[in-house]
Amino acid sequence: MKTLNRSNVTNLPAYPERILQFGEGNFLRSFTDWMVNRMNKTVGFNSGVTVVQPIERGMIDMLNAQDGLYHVCLKGMKNGQPVKEGELIDCINRGINPYTDFDVYREVIDNPELRFVISNTTEAGIVFDKNDRADMQPQQSFPGKMTALLYQRFKTFEGDPSKGLIIIACELIDRNADFLKKYVLQHAENWKLETEFIDWVETSCAFCNSLVDRIVPGFPKENIKEIQQELGYEDNLVTEAEYFHLWVIEGPEWVQKEFPAQEAGLEVKFVKDMTRYREQKVRVLNGCHTGSFATSLLYGLPTVRESIENLEIGRFMKEMVYEEILTGIPGNRNELEAFATKILERFYNPYIRHEWKSIALNAMSKLETRNLPSLLDYFEKEGRLPQKLVFSLAASIAYYKGSVDGVAYTLNDDQWILDFYREVWEAYDGTPEGMHQLTSKVLNLKQLWKQDLNQVSGLTEAVAGYLYLIEEAGMKQAVKSVLGKKNPKKKVA
Repeated sequence: MKTLNRSNVTNLPAYPERILQFGEGNFLRSFTDWMVNRMNKTVGFNSGVTVVQPIERGMIDMLNAQDGLYHVCLKGMKNGQPVKEGELIDCINRGINPYTDFDVYREVIDNPELRFVISNTTEAGIVFDKNDRADMQPQQSFPGKMTALLYQRFKTFEGDPSKGLIIIACELIDRNADFLKKYVLQHAENWKLETEFIDWVETSCAFCNSLVDRIVPGFPKENIKEIQQELGYEDNLVTEAEYFHLWVIEGPEWVQKEFPAQEAGLEVKFVKDMTRYREQKVRVLNGCHTGSFATSLLYGLPTVRESIENLEIGRFMKEMVYEEILTGIPGNRNELEAFATKILERFYNPYIRHEWKSIALNAMSKLETRNLPSLLDYFEKEGRLPQKLVFSLAASIAYYKGSVDGVAYTLNDDQWILDFYREVWEAYDGTPEGMHQLTSKVLNLKQLWKQDLNQVSGLTEAVAGYLYLIEEAGMKQAVKSVLGKKNPKKKVA
C-alpha cells in the first residue's frame, strides 16, 4: 500500500499560504480545513493552510510526514438518506512547531499574502499568562503568541492597514475572539508596545467570535486497516465526522466577502450576534455530551450511540436535556424542544463511533463552561436543584478518581487538576463525612469554577450524596436512583 504524500498523489494544486491555523487536531482538520478544501475546489478560494502546533507536544511531525494530506470520511444522514463519502484534503501546505522551528514560524508571519488566523486551542487555550514576555520564542499562551505575531506583522509592514488579519476563534467558550482580543491588548499594554500598534489591532484586524458544530469522533483505530484499503493509501491521519456541519461567524460584513463559504454551499452563517446560536448549541449538544460522559463510562458504555440507545443512560440524557437544560435557555419552548430533538437524533448516527474518552479530554473546564451555567440558571429560576445535572457533576468527580473497581484508566486534563484530584481522593477515608469533605473541597476550587459552589444551597449535600452512592453501589445502581426523580418542589417562604 502506498504511503500518503505528495510524491504518491500527483497533480495536486499548490495554494498560497493565506491561512495560519493554530491547532492540528481532528476537529479543525475535519471542520475548517474540510471547508477550506471545499471552497478551493468549488469557488476558487485559492488558499493554503499553514498549521501551527500550539503546544510543545503534538502531531505536526505526523502531518508533515504526509505532506499535509489526509482524508475526511463523512458518515451520516443527508436528505434523509445514509451517506458515506471520503474526501482527500490537500489545502494544508505544511505544519510548524514553533518550539523547535521558531525562525520558520516567523517567516510565515511575514508572508504578505497571509490573511486569516483560525484557532482551536481548546477551552483552556484562551487564557492570560502574566509570565509571557515579548522576547520569548515562543510565548507559552496562545494570546501571548497572538500578540507577538500581530506585533511582528505590524512592524514588518510598518502599520500597513491592508496587512491586518482576520482572526476566527473556534474554541468552545463564549465570546471566544472577544477574550482573545482582550488578552492581546492586555499583553500589548504590559509589554509597553506602541499605541500605534494598539490602534492597528483595533482598526486593521477583525476578531470574529464563532460557533462550530460537527461531531468528530476522531481517528478510527478499530477499522483503520479496512479504511486504508478502501482509500488505497496508508493514511495515518484519517478522521471521521458526521455529515452535519454548522459554523456561525460573528464579525463585520466584509469578512463574509473574503471568506466565500456560503457560495461553496456550506452551512456557514455570518451574523451580527451569535448569542442565540451559541446558547442553544453549547448547552444542549456540548452540555449533554459533557454531562453524560462520566455516567456513561462508569456505567461501562464507551460510545455516545451506545449510551443514547441504552434504556437507562438514554433516559438520563433525555431527562437532563428536556427537563433541566432547556429550562435555563431563553426562547420559545416548542422551538427549543424541536432543536433538542434534532441534536439527540444525531447521537443515533449508525456510522459514527463517537467515544466518550475523546469527550472526557479536559472535562473539568468543559463542565464549567457547558454545564455549570445550566445548573445555576435552573436553580435561580426554579429555586431547586436540577437532579440530573447534579448527578452528572458527582459522576464527573467520581471519574476523576482515575479508577473503577480497582482498574485504573488514563485521565487527560491540566496537570494541576489531575494533582488536585489525586490529593483529594487519596485523603478520602471511605465515610459519608469524608465524602462530604471531598465534595466541599472540589466545589470550593475557585480556580476552576470561578466561585465557591458550596454557597449554592444544598448543592454540597446533594453532590456528596450521589458521589457516595456511586462509590458504594456502583454507577449502574446509582443511576437508577436519579432516573425519573422529580426535582424537589420549590420551597415556599
